[in-house]
Amino acid sequence: MDDRSKKPILIVDDEVDVRILVSDVLNQAGYPCVAVADGNTMFGEMKKALFSLLIIDLRLKNEDGLVLARSVRENSNIPILMLTGKGSETDRILSLEIAADDFLMKPFNIRELVARVNALQRRAVMTINNDPADLSDSHECLSFGHWILDLSARELRNSSGEVTLLTYGEFTLLESLATRPKRVISREQLLEYLRGAEGDTFDRTVDVLISRLRQKLEINSRSPRYIRTERGIGYSFSENVSKSIR
Repeated sequence: MDDRSKKPILIVDDEVDVRILVSDVLNQAGYPCVAVADGNTMFGEMKKALFSLLIIDLRLKNEDGLVLARSVRENSNIPILMLTGKGSETDRILSLEIAADDFLMKPFNIRELVARVNALQRRAVMTINNDPADLSDSHECLSFGHWILDLSARELRNSSGEVTLLTYGEFTLLESLATRPKRVISREQLLEYLRGAEGDTFDRTVDVLISRLRQKLEINSRSPRYIRTERGIGYSFSENVSKSIR
């Protein structure tokens, strides 16, 4: 059985026409869907079943899609696709700041919708649906400070073994920096690394993701130990990194 058929996609939009359209398009693409109109129903469905992807409208009429996404992200690393207003960079930045994995502007092309979902589902196979017990016993890891970046399981753990949730884009950016320690990498290069991870990247993508990573990695994000800003150029990973197989 195809991995994508194991868990449905949960759609949250208060416009019935949008719910029907998105469900029909994704059903035709081979993805089972559950569509709901509000946050309470969304959380109720998430208690009853496991989902491979959440699609949430940012601008719901009676509640804030950002609040719903942030609440989900506090307890889960399920991929989240936010539907945002056309041309609103503020919406896109806010979506990234609450740890959405991708965003799609309304009105959207149905082919673009399917392409984004396909990409997020491929990531879900690696980051959500895979049980670590099913992975190879040998994991390639990068160690720095009290952190371990497991490249095989795509996890960030501290020295006590506690996992810190990272979105696909966050992991890709951290991997790009940590595998090139003590090297200055331009924002343009980092954007290229992220093209396949964050979908529709824009000028602020790298800065937003760096800010999120610092909040997760650093004791004091205003005085970073790991990711340094190289003004006018880009960023560098300043800590020593050791590679190992675990």
